[in-house]
Amino acid sequence: MDSIYYSGSVLAYFAATALFVSFIAVLYSMIDKEDRTYMDPLSWKLKLMWPFIQIIANFFVIFLPYEMLENTEKKITSSGVSYLLSAEQFIALRIISAMIAPLVALFIMFCLDNFQTIWFIIMPLLGFMLPSLWLKDVRNQRNSAVIRTLPVYLDFLTMCVEGGLNLQGALGQAMEKAAPGPLRNEFAIVLRDLRAGLSRADSLRRMAERLDIQEITSFVSSIVQAEKMGASLANVLRVQSEQRRGERFQRAEKQAMEAPVKLVFPLVMFIFPITFIVLLFPIAMKFLSEGIL
Repeated sequence: MDSIYYSGSVLAYFAATALFVSFIAVLYSMIDKEDRTYMDPLSWKLKLMWPFIQIIANFFVIFLPYEMLENTEKKITSSGVSYLLSAEQFIALRIISAMIAPLVALFIMFCLDNFQTIWFIIMPLLGFMLPSLWLKDVRNQRNSAVIRTLPVYLDFLTMCVEGGLNLQGALGQAMEKAAPGPLRNEFAIVLRDLRAGLSRADSLRRMAERLDIQEITSFVSSIVQAEKMGASLANVLRVQSEQRRGERFQRAEKQAMEAPVKLVFPLVMFIFPITFIVLLFPIAMKFLSEGIL
């Protein structure tokens, strides 16, 4: 009888798995294939979850409020992830992460043979927040890269404009000579907008809205104001370049001054105790051997 029950359980498991896979395949076949020719390539982790992301995004997330989707779209655009995921797909990723997290917790508790119900409440919340934390980290790294490379691009733009090129030609030359990075991608979008017929001011303002960085906003405002007032674009770019370079030097000084303060905690908690143990252990062993302690 036990073998019959075991065989029936195995067959039921495989049947349920087959039905689930068939259901997912049917839903996925109903979705229009996405053209990712001009999109960023998916990582292997996203490729594994992509059918589920597409199903949730197309059948469930579309019913969410428009304000929620719009806010999510702004976040992924400012983080530079808009060429990887749409707002619907990012929310679907958060839902899948919230579903996977309890399974991971269950597997760990099964391996440790220690089951606690509280983790089934905490892990879905952590899983739901994990993509948002990843998005925030990507945005911080992107902003740092933009601020770090902005003076270099401004130098190239200044030299090109002083050499007789207009701003569009200077942007093209700067993109060829400067190092690749998020700022180069944004300038490429500006050039694409200019070729599509947008004005120079509108193209730059769109870049400032996408990045939402104070230094970029100041740079765009100066360029637009110089165009309106008829001021020399080369002088404006030179001033912006010097100002951005000075701000970069000030940030470097600030980080150098903050480094000793940040090192206090790891020194006190990790390095000093190990140092004292290494120094005092031979002395303590000598005292013990002589019967002093």
